[in-house]
Amino acid sequence: MKILVTGAAGFIGMHVCERLLARGDEVVGVDCLNDYYDVALKEARLARLTPHGNFRFHKLDIADRTGVAALFAAEKPQRVINLAAQAGVRYSLKNPHAYVDSNLIGFVNILEGCRHQGVDHLLFASSSSVYGGNTKTPFAESDNVDHPVSLYAATKKANELMAHSYAHLYGLPVTGLRFFTVYGPWGRPDMAYYSFTQAILAGKSIDVFNHGKMLRDFTYIDDAVESVMRILDLPPSLSPNFNREVPDPASSWAPYRVLNLGNHQPVPLMDFIAILELALNRKADMNLLPMQDGDVVATHADAASLRALIGYGPATPLNEGIQRFVSWYRECHGIVMP
Repeated sequence: MKILVTGAAGFIGMHVCERLLARGDEVVGVDCLNDYYDVALKEARLARLTPHGNFRFHKLDIADRTGVAALFAAEKPQRVINLAAQAGVRYSLKNPHAYVDSNLIGFVNILEGCRHQGVDHLLFASSSSVYGGNTKTPFAESDNVDHPVSLYAATKKANELMAHSYAHLYGLPVTGLRFFTVYGPWGRPDMAYYSFTQAILAGKSIDVFNHGKMLRDFTYIDDAVESVMRILDLPPSLSPNFNREVPDPASSWAPYRVLNLGNHQPVPLMDFIAILELALNRKADMNLLPMQDGDVVATHADAASLRALIGYGPATPLNEGIQRFVSWYRECHGIVMP
């Protein structure tokens, strides 16, 4: 198949492209290579993809309406995986317009491209952040998600609503994936596991918010990609038995669904730091700080729907995943084991 992947030079995007290419798909990659974090890392990821004969790259901002329309018309993809977005909860507090441009304007451009080209399945990245101020755990797709605590989360909730409207109006099969703290080799430098590693190895202190009293559901990258690959081949269908009197937010009468993509094994933040210290053979100097605006105390994915659909769910233990990340980090940065 010909598959369009936006955010192809991103962390999840690169890994997804590699898996698609490995199984013989033709992959059209899109990325604007913005400077939210180190562009050299994005270029290094892209360099892993460009030698493949079945990969073509377009440097393009999905907020460019004319450019996206022209791309869809020229490439005519059969399926689309939209991973392009302005990421980061904390960054959204200072740069809200970046989220409107990429996550809202950009996403409607992708939806329009899919509609006009008759794409048979659109997968898009939502986020565990949509659960916002919810305190009931584990988070289930059927839970109400009307109380986001950051603009980033609000844009991801908006993406789900926008996608549903296109599924209803135009019969576009759409799946939204609520990713839970994906980590691993080639990861994002703005994520805690990466920035903590960088600081600890440099002998610098790390900022630990809410005095370390937090839980996170970490999802290893290979598990996330395996899930994406299986879901891609299972587009949602019409659900004539949908109960409109007691509507389930995770499904619809239209060809639409949302799925949690998480490990279902939340880990206390202090335990995570201890695992990282062990992998690095270094102790962390911690600055214990109050909770940050826009952050949440805990994330915990109910992964039952994912497992029921694809017969698979993320399960890599955190200590294994962190060791693989640290090994990659040392190799990437030329750091010799102590």
